[in-house]
Amino acid sequence: MSVQNKVVVITGASSGIGAATAKLLASQGAKVVLGARRQDRLEALVQEIGDNARYQVTDVTHRQEVHDLIQLAVDTYGRVDVLYNNAGTMPQGNLSDRDYAKWEMMLNVNIMGVLNGIGEVLPVMQAQRDGLIITTDSVAGHVVYPASAVYNGTKYAVRAIMEGLRQEEKGHGIRSTIVSPGAVRTELVNTIGDPQVKQAVGQLMNSDQDSGLALDPEDVARAVLFAIDQPKHVAVSEVLVRPSDQEV
Repeated sequence: MSVQNKVVVITGASSGIGAATAKLLASQGAKVVLGARRQDRLEALVQEIGDNARYQVTDVTHRQEVHDLIQLAVDTYGRVDVLYNNAGTMPQGNLSDRDYAKWEMMLNVNIMGVLNGIGEVLPVMQAQRDGLIITTDSVAGHVVYPASAVYNGTKYAVRAIMEGLRQEEKGHGIRSTIVSPGAVRTELVNTIGDPQVKQAVGQLMNSDQDSGLALDPEDVARAVLFAIDQPKHVAVSEVLVRPSDQEV
């Protein structure tokens, strides 16, 4: 099964894993439709990729904007073969910090953002009787650790939602995959907030590329490509990809 000519919608596409995935898939002949909040980054990425890329400024917490992104793919290419829900945020801190604003933001982006993507693409994929929905989860959706309870909760929720999606939609030819990375060198570290946690994670991000302490975005992109590049009768439900020296 080739990804050539598949239509792939990617959220959180302006940097990191999303941008790396867009470039990798387009290099394999996919048509990529990219959504993120930063228009300048999207414009530069589409210019780099060329004719196989389109973009729409998209905040995944706004359902209409997610709808418009999906509609751009349908209007341009006539279908959506893959939706990759990649947008996310990870403010860290203890529950005793009582940072309600950050908690609500995480719930809106990490959970409702995923649900908005699922909800808006399902009618298209049901009509096609074919499709794959991928979501970036995290090792944090499999292992709980201090100063991360709410983030852990959002990522555990994503696992449950995506498994429910698999069970509900398999009769319509729709498959689901979660890709759960460990530490990755991306701008996500800038959303952490807690100074001590940010410093510790930042040290991992700045480690030597061959140290085994952090992944590159391209490592995760290859896991996404693997999930897409399977025959229709194969469902890759979960992919965990950790740096080789990560402890949890």
